[in-house]
Amino acid sequence: MITLADAVLGDQDAIPALCAELDGFYGDTTQGTPAERAAQVRDVLFGNPPLAFALLAWDGNTLIGFAAYSFLWPAACLTSSLYLKELYVAEAYRHQGVGGRLMNGLYKIAAQRGCSRVEWTTDQDNTGAQAFYEALGVKPYPSKILYRASGDQLMGRAS
Repeated sequence: MITLADAVLGDQDAIPALCAELDGFYGDTTQGTPAERAAQVRDVLFGNPPLAFALLAWDGNTLIGFAAYSFLWPAACLTSSLYLKELYVAEAYRHQGVGGRLMNGLYKIAAQRGCSRVEWTTDQDNTGAQAFYEALGVKPYPSKILYRASGDQLMGRAS
């Protein structure tokens, strides 16, 4: 039976394994030992203050999917929004409704927190994700352009 639950302290050991699969999906190489990766998850999700949140999908004791998100402010009329950073379902569990359940779970969290919207991006070449989101009845928002500062550019500005 598949269940959804907010990530809690103790889940940091299960999350890195699924994130390693996510790294492979994007063609990245997983960095660090399992203990180092668990510590990173613990610091981000359970630090003071937490830097992000995660809604987890479980099949019994097996983590099969997650939605990593943060809250942003301000949105329309000084409300907040929920920003979905990553939605991932293990390959063996795709096309079984897990992604839709995670999205509905996020909508519920956003409504409970008084958010005026849920927003996210996807890569232009990730046609599977685009088809999934459109099947949920959500269309792309064409008036936004994503900007990203990273690496040396980010570090040069931080000093």
